[in-house]
Amino acid sequence: MFKRLALLAPVIALAGCSSLRDAPDNPGPCPSALTLYDASRVVNLHGEAVYDNVGFTGEIMAVRSLCRYYDDRPIVASLELDMGFGRGPAASGSTHTYQFFVAVTRRDVAVIEKQVFPIEVTFRAGEDRIYLQETIDEITIPRATEETSGDNFEIIVGFELTPEQLAWNRTGQRFRVDAGQDD
Repeated sequence: MFKRLALLAPVIALAGCSSLRDAPDNPGPCPSALTLYDASRVVNLHGEAVYDNVGFTGEIMAVRSLCRYYDDRPIVASLELDMGFGRGPAASGSTHTYQFFVAVTRRDVAVIEKQVFPIEVTFRAGEDRIYLQETIDEITIPRATEETSGDNFEIIVGFELTPEQLAWNRTGQRFRVDAGQDD
């Protein structure tokens, strides 16, 4: 259901756009693509919630999607995620693997499919922030009938979190690597 393509995907996706121009217009809107608020950030804390105990952090900053469907064919969507990653004072090492999910849901009803993707981030010496664009090249959403619109579905993204990380996010507190620092 999902195909992932990393940093070169925008170039490849643009090269493939010419074939989309030849297809008829969608019979309805594309599925909404959004970040699940409670899972849009990940903060690894090592001890109590103070800045010196912050390890690796991540944030999904933006989600964009494009889709195509017509006749009785499934919806085929692509997804671009703008993500920011941080390395706090308590982070050990220079490489960290984050886990994020992409879920297709029947709007306000149930998850149809969920897939978890790893993204490994390596911070160079002296680097405490990295911004990347991650692309999911193909998400296929079957439709029951030709009249089933993309508006019946959502594509939801977020980080895989521990119960403690989820509870932290729900408090509304935030740690960013650049907090309190002069640039």
